[in-house]
Amino acid sequence: MINCYIIYLPGVGDFSSDQLTPGEEWFLDRLAQQHSNCVTVRDVFPYSVANQDLNEQYFMTPVWQWAKQNNTDVLIQIRNLWRFAISADDRYGRIYNQGIADTIIERMNAVHPLPRSQPQPLKIILIGTSGGVQVALGAVYYLDQWLKAKITVVSLGGTFDGENGFEEVDRVYHLRGQRDWVEDLPSIVFPSRWPITVGSPFNQAHCQERYTALSSGTHTHDGKEGYFGMASAPSGVPYVQLTLQIVNQLPIWSDIPPSSDTQNS
Repeated sequence: MINCYIIYLPGVGDFSSDQLTPGEEWFLDRLAQQHSNCVTVRDVFPYSVANQDLNEQYFMTPVWQWAKQNNTDVLIQIRNLWRFAISADDRYGRIYNQGIADTIIERMNAVHPLPRSQPQPLKIILIGTSGGVQVALGAVYYLDQWLKAKITVVSLGGTFDGENGFEEVDRVYHLRGQRDWVEDLPSIVFPSRWPITVGSPFNQAHCQERYTALSSGTHTHDGKEGYFGMASAPSGVPYVQLTLQIVNQLPIWSDIPPSSDTQNS
């Protein structure tokens, strides 16, 4: 019986929803195999409220295709970072995040029809990396309103402002690599992440033990040694496999209380 949806939202370097890296595909395939009550939703592009890939945005299509073909990914990253900023913006974020939430539900229903009635809440696990985590948290407010669900966000080196979604989400697990300096930046830039802003949604979630930060190992932010990297870590295990091992240890796959393996860092 399917009662769990795993929704993946990629990082700011992604070009489209159907061009996941081999590491991302491997990771999601293994989650689906190991948790038979879950389905994976892989075709949500978090940097378009209409869920349009960059190559479907006609006026700019030649620019994005040129950037991809010439490995000038910085242009794509800048464009997607701008959408990340919109999601975090107090003025425009509501409309943007509502549109993303609507797309998430549409794609959930396409992968496996949502039940019309349910005795227990659905389990929704939003997994994201980089700016995809900000967009995931922005959608949580609306998903919580529209669905009877227990919502968990799993951040793999995610960047987020500490405002959106933290009041509604059940749990947030943030994995951070020892060589990932990018995920450190939001804790400097956004006041809601500062320890002195004790009343912020982020700090309140931390105090209520709904936010847990974990060291994932020697991951970088992205690339072959990132969270979905296929290169081998010093231990000989591929980086993506290390990520999978930690995610599988999180107390989100059943109602069993957290084990001693999962601790705050």
